[in-house]
Amino acid sequence: MSTPGYGQGPDDGPQYGQQPPSQSPYGQQPPNQPPYGQQPPGQPQYGQTPPGQPYGPPYGPPHPQAQYGQPYGQPGYGYGGPSAPLADWLPRVGASLIDSLISSVPFAIGYVVFIADIATRQNGYDDGPSAFAIILFVVGILASIGLSLWNRVFRQGRTGQSVGKSALHIRLIDATTGQPIGAGRSFLRDFLSGIFNNACFLDSLWPLWDEQKQTWHDKVMNTYVVRT
Repeated sequence: MSTPGYGQGPDDGPQYGQQPPSQSPYGQQPPNQPPYGQQPPGQPQYGQTPPGQPYGPPYGPPHPQAQYGQPYGQPGYGYGGPSAPLADWLPRVGASLIDSLISSVPFAIGYVVFIADIATRQNGYDDGPSAFAIILFVVGILASIGLSLWNRVFRQGRTGQSVGKSALHIRLIDATTGQPIGAGRSFLRDFLSGIFNNACFLDSLWPLWDEQKQTWHDKVMNTYVVRT
């Protein structure tokens, strides 16, 4: 039995500088393996989505909105306020005036007819208003209330825009979600607006110097008015 010489290993091991029998030489692919840079058979190529799998990682690039946040031109909300530009004071006042004029039309018609009827009957035997004038006056009041509820509560609550806001390209939104606030909150917001403005006119002027351009009822209801 001979003893292995210096630099030689045992009979069952590879010589120095030689690859073991079970391993491929350096720079060559192992057997039954695809060339470097190619996907194994049966697996989807990078960027392709297998059938029945949703688009996105790990089978494809992420959706642009998930990668970059809100799409360009869409406001982002939450901490720090909206990214959409806040509405200035003058458009807000103009929208309120337009809404007030629209809702006051039925009342104005009924009131004019009522006063004209009294004026024409003063020289007669009965100087009181006629039944027709009274009915028309009451109908005008109810129609004005209904028109205001439709415009300022239901329409604005559902879309964020009353007729006046739509005409001046501004919108009422929730400060957290950026969505319309709904009919209930829109009604409560207008109710608080009436209370604050009757108590102190500063409520309507507050957006002139407020950093978020909010009125008091905006702050209570956590709402913004933004430009569209």
